[in-house]
Amino acid sequence: SVVIIPARYASTRLPGKPLLEIGGRPLIEHVYERAARARGISAVVVATDDERIFQAVRRFGGQVVMTAPTHPTGTDRIAEAAEAFDADVVVNVQGDEPLIPPEVVERVAAILGPEEPAPMASVMTRVRTPAEANSPSVVKVVVDQQGYALYFSRYPIPFVREAGVKHLPYRHLGIYAYRREFLRQYPHLPQTPLECLEMLEQLRALEHGYRIRMVETDYVPVGVDTPEDLEHVRALMGSG
Repeated sequence: SVVIIPARYASTRLPGKPLLEIGGRPLIEHVYERAARARGISAVVVATDDERIFQAVRRFGGQVVMTAPTHPTGTDRIAEAAEAFDADVVVNVQGDEPLIPPEVVERVAAILGPEEPAPMASVMTRVRTPAEANSPSVVKVVVDQQGYALYFSRYPIPFVREAGVKHLPYRHLGIYAYRREFLRQYPHLPQTPLECLEMLEQLRALEHGYRIRMVETDYVPVGVDTPEDLEHVRALMGSG
């Protein structure tokens, strides 16, 4: 398996996010190091469309490839980068998760074994607060009895109709594994209505009839989307 980390300079809420420093090193370097610690991973590569990120990864000795600036999603970017590697499974680790446990990377990569019919896998964890459940930036997922995704939404799903019923929904973590053949097909699948409405790239796979195998973890994601998130992560990593 190979890990590819998509990294764009442009970010609506936090421009230049991959290069923001935590403990004197860029965010992207922390993500890279975590992914590199996962067992069974043959290579870790950053896929970017920005020269500044390209040079930063080179400086810390990481592997990096330049990709086209026109990709609509991270998965489309990864599909281009993956062409240079001969791996059966490609793992997409988001470039803003500096605390991602290597074990989570290992588990999602390993789930796509020969017995698994799905061409794609991802990760979920229980929602822990009402604020999470109601936040559009926290993506929720509902799964079937076998653990395959039924739907992803920024809306708090499922709706609990009976008052007083206790239910802990799942939130989606933005890490994916894809079989190489499926990743080659993905950029040629037309973007779909629900994908565009929710702005969730994984819905393109579901809407075209592909299954996504979900893996449950206890990891509480600590992504960096806002200046407040950055300060929180710096504090957690002892570099505030």
